[in-house]
Amino acid sequence: MPNEEKEQFRKAKDKVRKIKIFYIHLAGYIVGVGLLLFNLYIVAGPYKNNIISLNLSVIVAWTVFIVVHGLNVFKGKHIFKKSWEDKKAEKFLKEKEEKTTFWE
Repeated sequence: MPNEEKEQFRKAKDKVRKIKIFYIHLAGYIVGVGLLLFNLYIVAGPYKNNIISLNLSVIVAWTVFIVVHGLNVFKGKHIFKKSWEDKKAEKFLKEKEEKTTFWE
């Protein structure tokens, strides 16, 4: 394999590893936030306000971290690409042309 192909393969493998780590982080986030929300539901006692404040601050901080992590992993990727927009516009135009009235 030439060096250029090896470098491309290494970059692709690194990208897959980053996406995998993000999904593991996301799964941990979902489980962790679920447990923290359950803790908010069952907490009682004299330190209730302190525990609630701590849990909410952890949830907010972790949410910020997961969003930043996702933006770093998926930077440069767009959910709606230009080709998708063009296909949808053509589809709507075809639907409008093919549209007939109810009584025909």
